[in-house]
Amino acid sequence: MTPADAHAHDPVADARELERLRGTLEAGFARVDGSLALLVQRSDRTDRQLTDHEARLDALERGRWPLASVGAITALAVALLTLWDVLAR
Repeated sequence: MTPADAHAHDPVADARELERLRGTLEAGFARVDGSLALLVQRSDRTDRQLTDHEARLDALERGRWPLASVGAITALAVALLTLWDVLAR
């Protein structure tokens, strides 16, 4: 075999190798596409859950008692009753 023969390419072998590489690339892209689709699906589900939790939190905040206000009114009422009792004696 001469050096010129060593550099000679077999077109059929090159075509087979290119086809094999093409198949490998297509399989890799299919896996990546599947993984991306799964990530998008999970992201959408997480977004929906976050929106649901935010809505529930807003509803809880609207429905809660204003404890600070109730405490202040109760303290004022006790002070007035105590003052009335002291003045009534």
